[in-house]
Amino acid sequence: MKTKHQFLFEWNQKRYAIAYDTIGQGKPVLLLPPFSTVSSRSEMQGIAEGIAHRYQAVTLDWLGFGESDRPAVNYQPELLQQLLQAFVQQTFSEPVAVIAAGHTAGYVLRMAQQQPQACSCIVLVAPTWRGPLPTMGVPKPLAAAVRQLVRFPIVGQALYQANTTKGFLRFMYGRHVYADQLRLTPEFIEQKQQITRQSGARFAPAAFVTGGLDPVSDRQEFITLLRSSPVPVLVILAEQAPPYSKQEMAAMAAIPDIQSLILPGTLGMYEEYAAEVTEATLPFLDAKTSKKVVS
Repeated sequence: MKTKHQFLFEWNQKRYAIAYDTIGQGKPVLLLPPFSTVSSRSEMQGIAEGIAHRYQAVTLDWLGFGESDRPAVNYQPELLQQLLQAFVQQTFSEPVAVIAAGHTAGYVLRMAQQQPQACSCIVLVAPTWRGPLPTMGVPKPLAAAVRQLVRFPIVGQALYQANTTKGFLRFMYGRHVYADQLRLTPEFIEQKQQITRQSGARFAPAAFVTGGLDPVSDRQEFITLLRSSPVPVLVILAEQAPPYSKQEMAAMAAIPDIQSLILPGTLGMYEEYAAEVTEATLPFLDAKTSKKVVS
């Protein structure tokens, strides 16, 4: 049975409530949803349920996303890096396996480098490191200006709402998040839009979209992080990923000693093809965590 929890995170002398769930029993596995306008721990629920018969799955909402607090702070990599490391330190009494989707890959790799005793192994699902606007070639000054514009009370809210209409969400999902268009039902899009309608919902997604949450500055920095991981890493590549993302994933998979495989789906494969990702992940977890099976 899934249980809801709350973790209190302190930043700049203020405390924020971070939402997370647990399901199952056994060695802990932390599941991290990627950053996006609809980022939510519910996206990782399929994988969590798939591994819960062997592990305790812990799904987390990042600060500024999902059901966690969404303050109008300056969202930056340092903030979310500290959140991740504080959560792991204070929640787990033993090394934890981590399944990280999308942009969260760089954060987990950096944590493993700085705190190698915190992780037992890492699974990166459709990993990315560059936000949407930088990927489109938008210059950094312009992207930063857009980020600031979204923070304004009236204009910013209007701009954000225009980019989270049901039509726009369906377009983006069909373009690079889900491979099967038939899954994008009105009910599905309605659920996703509800995530974007919470108070303060625009601040963190605006930072992500404009590159403000990029964990590294270029591919080489990411490759260096991945190559120097002190714990085993499995990279799951998305077969239908957009060309640029697919190139980046291929560069990761080409690193010696990095285990990788290709599965159906695009950037949202962790949710759309949760069963396939789970099936591919379990043998890696079993081999790397020295777990005790709980019947």
